[in-house]
Amino acid sequence: MEGAEQDRFGSILHADLDAFYASVEQRDDPTLRGRPVIVGGGVVLSGSYEARARGVRTAMGGRQALRLCPDAVVVPPRFDAYVAASKAVFEIFRDTTPLVRGLSIDEAFLDVSGLRRLRGPALPIARELRRRVQDETGLPISVGLARTPYLAKVASTLAKPDGLLVVPVDGELQFLHALPVERLWGVGDITAAKLHAAHLRTVADVARLTPGELSAVVGRAAGHHLHALANGHDSRRVEPGPSRRSIGAQHALGRASFADADLALLALCDKVGRRMRRAGRTAATVTIRLRFGDFRRSTSSRTLPRPTESTSVISDVARALLESRRADIEREGITLVGVALSGLDDHGAQLVLPLDDEADPVLDQTLDRVAARFGNAAVRRGSHLGRGWEPRSPVQ
Repeated sequence: MEGAEQDRFGSILHADLDAFYASVEQRDDPTLRGRPVIVGGGVVLSGSYEARARGVRTAMGGRQALRLCPDAVVVPPRFDAYVAASKAVFEIFRDTTPLVRGLSIDEAFLDVSGLRRLRGPALPIARELRRRVQDETGLPISVGLARTPYLAKVASTLAKPDGLLVVPVDGELQFLHALPVERLWGVGDITAAKLHAAHLRTVADVARLTPGELSAVVGRAAGHHLHALANGHDSRRVEPGPSRRSIGAQHALGRASFADADLALLALCDKVGRRMRRAGRTAATVTIRLRFGDFRRSTSSRTLPRPTESTSVISDVARALLESRRADIEREGITLVGVALSGLDDHGAQLVLPLDDEADPVLDQTLDRVAARFGNAAVRRGSHLGRGWEPRSPVQ
């Protein structure tokens, strides 16, 4: 049954953050929520959906934007905040599937076809992805689910803002052919004008022509490309970029106490330790990421004397970093905790002398085998019992 549902809906997700820069500003400044916001002065870099409803568009001149929306709040861009938010979202993407292809700072393709046995059909995975991004980063995201990257991207665009749109495999052409030609990849103003001049307004109009007929309108290369897309053919595959430079995980807590954050951090250390060893790597630097009750973020890191593959070493360092922020956590509360391992090396752990203060790797290896065979919850820390903490299953 699950396989049939996967086949019906496809397994390619296109995830796209909504009005990204403006959404980060509204998230970080509660007084901006529900108000028209313009990021950038001379040129609009991003506009909130409240501003877009008044005609404000990206790349529009600032004066024109203010004429359309005189009550807009104009804020200068904070690129460090946007990069940090993007990194947090992409960590969730890569925690969902190893097959992630970033298109820009705020969008990516994800292929979840290999998760059928582990996580089930693609539709619940898409719903969970949206929930995690909202809970863990405080940002709205739209997701399209389809058989091909092109259809998934069109679906996510039509799902905005803050929505999920699924294109069933047996309904692809019905969905596609009703769209205007501007929705075809590669159709800009010039190509659209050529298509309109030939009385081609919808994707269905384009699909009815032969490649030769279409090439006479827009040129040979564009003609064959558009004919393929208009008939539902897209040979692109979601292939990840270069090998990752870090391994991380994070968890949203609500407004939690220091003790709750400590418990969550321990479970996250268990998780990233398993993933690191499964990849046959060691880590030289441990970083923790915190988000306080007002969405303010904090990052702390420590580089180890030598690379390690030991969960106990990782957790000791991570907890020490957390302890250094205890006063802030107790004053502000904490809504998210994360841990990341960097300085990754794929040459295995360095051999150490018996007297060195390093945990016995046999324990980690044994726990890894138990988790791989029976699931992460098969062996749990005593401190987690009765606390409602359920570690997520590994997906990569």
